[in-house]
Order: sequence, then structure tokens, then C-alpha cells
Amino acid sequence: MEDWALIRRLAAEGVPKARIAARLGISRTTVLKAVNANGPPHYERKPVTTSFSPFEARVRELLDLEPGIPATVIAERVGWEGSMTWFRQNLGALRPEHRRIDPADRLVWEAGDAAQCDLWFPPRKIPLEDGTTTLLPVLVITAAHSRFMLTRMIPTRKTEDLC
Repeated sequence: MEDWALIRRLAAEGVPKARIAARLGISRTTVLKAVNANGPPHYERKPVTTSFSPFEARVRELLDLEPGIPATVIAERVGWEGSMTWFRQNLGALRPEHRRIDPADRLVWEAGDAAQCDLWFPPRKIPLEDGTTTLLPVLVITAAHSRFMLTRMIPTRKTEDLC
């Protein structure tokens, strides 16, 4: 909360708490709480027992065995008789914890693993030796590991010129 930091800064500068409250349009109690607190306000909802709670352990077991199992099949196996929308919402919150890691979906690249190649067309025409001007494509290669960029202007749009 941005006001929280502002309240603490104004109080540290010696501005009276009543004046801070009036300036920000908040109560003096809020100003006192902000000044005496160690950090910004934090609301934490207490866990409650829902109709899904008794089924959660069994649902987790089924997801451990097969993470992609359809919600309707899980509901049938655990004996769910309530709303399928409510069941799907709770199941959707549990699925990411049980999803297996895809080896092709990596965030770390080793040197030489991958590069991205794009064609870029400069905004201006390039003058050629014969006196004409034309838009020549530029091959842009970016290495995934180092983010090093290499560019090369291609004299024509023919495949042979890429070599």
C-alpha cells in the first residue's frame, strides 16, 4: 500500500498524526497503526472447512497417480455429489502441484542449445552499387544462452544467399 509508506515518511519528518490523517482522508487510528507497524498491512484469510475438504486427500492421491485424469472421473471415484463447478475450481487449484515436469519445457539454456532467427526489414531503403535503392532483409540471430546477437544483411531474397 503506497499510503502506508507515505504515512511513515510523514511521521518520521515530524508531521503531526492528526494532520497526516486529515491530509490523506483516513482515521487517526489508521495513522497510529501504520506508524507502529513493522511493515504494510497484510491480510491472511483463516483456512475454513469446505465441502471439498473431506475429498481433498483422495483427490491428491489420484492426481499423484495420473495428473491428467479428467475432473468427472475423479469426482466419480471419490464419490463427489455436489456441484461440478465447485469441484473443478478446487481441482484446478490442486492440479499445478501434481503436474509432471516436461523435459522440453526448460527455462535454462546451455551454450549452443538454441538460437532464434528472424528476418528484419530496415525502415529505409539501402543504396546499391548500381545507383538504385531497395529494402534488403537483415537476418538477426540471437543465442538463447548468452543473448548475443549477430546480424547479416542479405543481398537478395533468394535462399542461396543465406549460406
